[in-house]
Amino acid sequence: MSGKKYWEGIKTGAPGNSDILIMGVPFDDAVSGARGAAEAPGRLRELSKSTTPLSEEGVDLRNLVIYDRDNVQYNNDWTGYYMEVEKEALSLLQTVGLLLFLGGDHSVTIPLAGAFARYYYPKPVGMVHFDAHCDLMDIYQGEKWSHACPQRRFLEQDNVSPENMFLVGIREFELEEVEFIEDNPALGLVTARRYYRKGLEAVLDEMFSRLKNLEAVYLSIDIDILDPAYAPGTGTPQAGGISTRELIELVRGTMAGLPVKAIDLVEVAPPIDISDITSRAALKVIYEIFASVASSKEQNN
Repeated sequence: MSGKKYWEGIKTGAPGNSDILIMGVPFDDAVSGARGAAEAPGRLRELSKSTTPLSEEGVDLRNLVIYDRDNVQYNNDWTGYYMEVEKEALSLLQTVGLLLFLGGDHSVTIPLAGAFARYYYPKPVGMVHFDAHCDLMDIYQGEKWSHACPQRRFLEQDNVSPENMFLVGIREFELEEVEFIEDNPALGLVTARRYYRKGLEAVLDEMFSRLKNLEAVYLSIDIDILDPAYAPGTGTPQAGGISTRELIELVRGTMAGLPVKAIDLVEVAPPIDISDITSRAALKVIYEIFASVASSKEQNN
């Protein structure tokens, strides 16, 4: 960690004895909108230095053990970088803690979730995807590794099927994605409007009914699931999203009801943020993820 102290007040440990393992993926060459997401891992860590090690309900996080592997630094070789990210993620998957990956644009999910699927193969794995966008494009702006493509790439894994993917918060589509969804009706999809009309508990119940029997689920959180009022610092914002409160409840509910083994948090772009609104929303989500792990650890002791 270059001698720096992040995640103030929380214990640090080695990969083999940590409750949470963190890795940054500072990459934003695959964006179609404004750049800046590569700076998110550093900014989130910096803000964590002045964050109290308690959840919003007072859960004590000081007994957690975190291993922060730091960032996988980009070397201007996109293919080589993704291979390195996948290798490092696969190495962390050999441990017992929850994996938390800090992006980066949403394309980083491609090597991260690819490693996840490889690790659990041949057992089926699931994906929960919180986002304004489906990210189901085969090719976008000439690139198969665009940030518009990670869920399509994940579905190409041998142990991933549409019925084990669940998308929440969607409110912008490409025509190709609409056609793909029509051709794959088993895929779970809750648009932002449907979420608004059905409510949190109904959406969680639908998610659980689909994915609860899986051994492992990957949770991918694009900060643009939030309305731009709550997350202005992101590259492709879309009006009509959910609030930070709703996202926290979605994440906590998902972790309580499903076997979430890895999480990524992507598309936070500090250079275009306003007063760290977006970074602080992301950090609040991170600390409530910590609280979920801490509560589970306490129950198991």
